[in-house]
Amino acid sequence: MSHTPAIGIHDLSLATTEFVLPHATLAAHNGTDVGKYHVGIGQRSMSVAAADEDIVTLAATAAAPIIARHGSDRIRTVVFATESSIDQAKSAGVYVHSLLGLPSASRVVELKQACYGATAGLQFAIGLVRRDPTQRVLVIASDVSKYELDSPGEATQGAAAVALLVSADPALVTIEDPSGVFTADVMDFWRPNYRDAALVDGHESITAYLQAVEGCWKDYTEQGGRELEDFAAFCYHQPFTKMAYKAHRHLLNYTGHATDEDQARKGLEQTTAYNNVIGNSYTASVYLALASLLENADDLTGRAIAFLSYGSGSVAELFAGTVTPGYRDHLRTDAHQHAVKRRTELDYAAYRELHQRSLPTDGSDHPIPEQTGGPFRLAALRGHKRIYEAR
Repeated sequence: MSHTPAIGIHDLSLATTEFVLPHATLAAHNGTDVGKYHVGIGQRSMSVAAADEDIVTLAATAAAPIIARHGSDRIRTVVFATESSIDQAKSAGVYVHSLLGLPSASRVVELKQACYGATAGLQFAIGLVRRDPTQRVLVIASDVSKYELDSPGEATQGAAAVALLVSADPALVTIEDPSGVFTADVMDFWRPNYRDAALVDGHESITAYLQAVEGCWKDYTEQGGRELEDFAAFCYHQPFTKMAYKAHRHLLNYTGHATDEDQARKGLEQTTAYNNVIGNSYTASVYLALASLLENADDLTGRAIAFLSYGSGSVAELFAGTVTPGYRDHLRTDAHQHAVKRRTELDYAAYRELHQRSLPTDGSDHPIPEQTGGPFRLAALRGHKRIYEAR
């Protein structure tokens, strides 16, 4: 009988934007008590993209260190997950493939299902590696979250990318087989093709998320998954960090466990460090939670972690991973903390100006102001084509 190798996340690298807006600045502008942000939704600040940053530049910045460490010889597939897509036909991953100089013998696709897409990418990647354990798959989640100015969703904006290298015998986390999945047709959050900013029904979205938590757990249990007590920690999708706590208390209640603050905090408090200061990064959010957990928790070797990935509309999946011995030798803690600390703080007027920028649609030549200090930038629009440059 052939041995099926462990498959999972071999490396993880994140990137965020040039700029940051503290929630204290937003509160001062709109007269909100800052506690509504810091405590109410659990957010301190949000990443804001520069004029020459987008999902491609963020994705390439996140993935470049993975290619530098592991090379690209064994990567034959790139899966790009996003819900802030830049083109209806061409995968944003093709630009990243070019910027990183990946081999032409590759397949590249883009996946979409609100904030859930990266988990679909991870599961597809596992299937490909199972078929050929010598291959590795690069899964990238990259999003710029945008709501209308002065709308209820504004305080939950953010932007980031996470790149995952999926392989056999992974150095970080082995992903286990059973998955609990759930889909329901709800209009809690959506963005029609003709809109830059998403539409959200906040109350409906919370209800839909909690319904998905129940549905996923029920299916996960029926698929023979672990007991709740097995898990050392829980990585939830975090549209805002307080939502993870709400979801976790709901799961504890649904499974007949105590729902007090201590119980909720125990499983979650190490998962929110990045989302708390970056804001909602849509598809990247649950994997930012994983980065935060691995970098901040006590030794997790051999422990089980639960992942709950939710995408509005809605699709969700609950699955488990086991942390690999020696994982700490492969973390990128310093680089990740630098990515967060290097952001330049915006005042409200500068943030508003960036928010109101939109790319011209007339097809003529439009150079884009140089703002990012990162390794990749969107340099121009020319003949309806996006022109990127690597520095």
